[in-house]
Amino acid sequence: MDQVREVMRYHHYSIRTEEAYIKWILAFIRFNGKQHPKSLGKREIEGFLSDMAVNKNYAASTQSLALNAIVFLYKRVLDLPIADDLEPTRSKKAVRLPVVLSKTEAAQILSAMTGVNALLAKLMYGAGLRVMELLRLRVQDIDFANGYLIVRDGKGGKDRSTLLAQSIVPELKAHLVEIKALFEQDRADNVAGVYLPNLLDKKFPNAGVTWGWQYAFPSKTLSTDPRTGAIRRHHLDESGLGKALRAAKVKVGIDKRVTSHIFRHSFATHLLEAGTNIRVVQKLLGHADVKTTEIYTHVLQQNLQAVTSPLELIQSAIDNDSSS
Repeated sequence: MDQVREVMRYHHYSIRTEEAYIKWILAFIRFNGKQHPKSLGKREIEGFLSDMAVNKNYAASTQSLALNAIVFLYKRVLDLPIADDLEPTRSKKAVRLPVVLSKTEAAQILSAMTGVNALLAKLMYGAGLRVMELLRLRVQDIDFANGYLIVRDGKGGKDRSTLLAQSIVPELKAHLVEIKALFEQDRADNVAGVYLPNLLDKKFPNAGVTWGWQYAFPSKTLSTDPRTGAIRRHHLDESGLGKALRAAKVKVGIDKRVTSHIFRHSFATHLLEAGTNIRVVQKLLGHADVKTTEIYTHVLQQNLQAVTSPLELIQSAIDNDSSS
């Protein structure tokens, strides 16, 4: 697997993708009796993927991830052709509408949160960020002057800009003042510079110790970089935010399943409710295909509380006519 890691790092894959690909490549090899992948072909690949769907009941997205890992192994690592006509039994793709908070529920949860987790949740709802996009945000990606955030290397490896609500600016600026003191202490202690993506540390060796490249939401503790072994300060772990959200929803008595992604769903739905063009919402969310964004229009159709019956619109006229 060392060769797989080396190739993935050369192509700048994230540590999460690296871990996921290695997991599924190992699973594929074990499924086929630990034979070397060079001796395996279309039949063995289809058998492994079909087993995921038929016997293991994996979701369609997980099956696709495993396929991507195997394709990467053959094409990028082993430099071997892989069949273009793979036909495994496909996992059924469940069509689920995203869970969305009402505006009142969003306000209740945000009001019940405190500290940095409250700030994180407000940014997710205000900007429509995925949780890892938020946690990987760098200081220089916050443009206070123009009122937007820059999402670097988002899903699909694309950069985009999204909204920075002016109401959160004072709180965010105060937070940056606090973490700058932590940054300055790290510099005084000669802590290794922050992790830089895409081998930028080779091109700009000193960038990791500059203020602009620091994570906007750094961890309180130092940790070991799994790739280099360097002791450095990483960004916050997402688990802390998840726990804070669950505690807040219990506190205010909301029965919906509340995860960090619910604020992204709510951001999109509330913008569409307000009449924002779907193409604008697509751009803010970073969706490659507008069909992905259209799922939120189905949520609007389900939100019957926001729809007024035609009878309500004429009831006063009916009452007036009846009384005359």
